[in-house]
Amino acid sequence: MDVQGTVAEGFEPVRDAFVRNFETRGERGAAVAVYRDGVKVVDLWGGTRDVDGTEPWAVDTAQVVRSATKGVAAAVPLLLHQRGQLDLDAPVGTYWPEFKAAGKERALVRHLLSHRAGVPALDRPLTVAEAADGTSGAHAVAAQAPAWAPGTDHGYHAQTYSWLLSELVRRVTGRTIGRWTAEELARPLGLDFWIGVPDHEAHRIGRIGRIDEPPTASGGGLKLRPKRSVAEAYRDPDSLTRRAFGAIDPMPDENDPGYRAAELPASNGVSTARALARFYAATIGEVDGHRLFAPATLTLARTEESTGPDRVLVVGTRFGLGYMLHGPASPLLGPGSFGHPGRGGSLGFADPESGIALGYVTNGMRKGVTADPRAQALVRAVRSAT
Repeated sequence: MDVQGTVAEGFEPVRDAFVRNFETRGERGAAVAVYRDGVKVVDLWGGTRDVDGTEPWAVDTAQVVRSATKGVAAAVPLLLHQRGQLDLDAPVGTYWPEFKAAGKERALVRHLLSHRAGVPALDRPLTVAEAADGTSGAHAVAAQAPAWAPGTDHGYHAQTYSWLLSELVRRVTGRTIGRWTAEELARPLGLDFWIGVPDHEAHRIGRIGRIDEPPTASGGGLKLRPKRSVAEAYRDPDSLTRRAFGAIDPMPDENDPGYRAAELPASNGVSTARALARFYAATIGEVDGHRLFAPATLTLARTEESTGPDRVLVVGTRFGLGYMLHGPASPLLGPGSFGHPGRGGSLGFADPESGIALGYVTNGMRKGVTADPRAQALVRAVRSAT
C-alpha cells in the first residue's frame, strides 16, 4: 500500500496501524490526521478515492462522514450558549413554540443535545426529498409525540437530530446550520468541512459504499459480532432502533450530489480527516490563533448527561452535550475524551488531558455504529505514541 503524507517523530505507530488497516482490515480508501497541542503531527492518506474505483485518494479528497457530522454540528449550540444567545436550560419551546406540541413542553435545549428529547423516531418516515427540503423535518419532529417523557431517559436520535438541531439554530440565529458552520467554524479555522456541499467543491468528494467484514477482528479490539439483543433490534421493523435509523425512507443515496447539498447535521456532513482533527484540536486549545471552546464550554461538552442502556442503540452509551463520551460502546483515547463516530467507520474526537485530537475518514462503510475496528486500531496506535 502506497501511503502518502507525514508523521512526526514518535507517531510512527499510527502510520503502521494505518497501513495494516489496508492489509488486514479491508480498507479501500482512507485518511487519518492527528493534532497534539494544536500542532499537526499525523497527516496520512491512501487507497482509492472511490470505494469502487481505481483513482488514487488525493491530498484534498473528502468523504461523507455520516454521524461524525454530529460532533461538529453540536459545537453550534454550545458556541451560541457561550456567546449568550442560547440558554441550554430553557425549554425548546422558548425558541421554537411549535415544539411544545404532543407532550414536549418540558423538553429542554440540553435534552436535544444529550439524546433525551424522546423523539428519535417518527410515526411517518420522511421521504428523501422531505428530509432535505429544510422544512418538513422540523414540522415532523415538532408534531411528534415523544417515545418517553423528555429528560427521563435517553436514546440515540440517529436521524431526527438533523431537524432538531437545524431548526433550533435557525430560530436562534436566522441562519441555517450549514451557513452558520461555514461562516463561523470552517472559514476562520480553514476547514474542508461542509454541511451542505457547495457545487464548486463537489469534485473533491469520493464515493462511499459498503464493504465486507474481515473474517476476524485483527489486532485486538472489539468483537465484530453484535450481541443477539442488538441484532434482533435492527431486524425488527417495529423496534425503536429500526424506526430511528429509518426516519428517512427509503434510505438516501449518499453519493447523490443533491443529497450531499442538503443540510442534514445528523448524517451528511462531508469532511477531510484533516478538518475533523483540526476542528477538535480547536475545541481544546489554540490552533493558529483560534480557539473555539472556553473552559466552561469544554466542561459542558464532556460532562456526562446520559448514561446506561440506550433505547435505540440497545447497548450502554454515554453522552455529554452533543458528544459521545469515552466508554465501552465508543472507546476513545481516555476517560476525558469526547467526540463522535460515524456509522460505518469515520471518527473525530479530542482528549484534553493529552492535547490529542484525531480525525479519520473512510469510503468503506461497515455495519458497526460506534466502534469500527479500523478506527480503534488507529486510536490504540495514538495511545501507544503518547
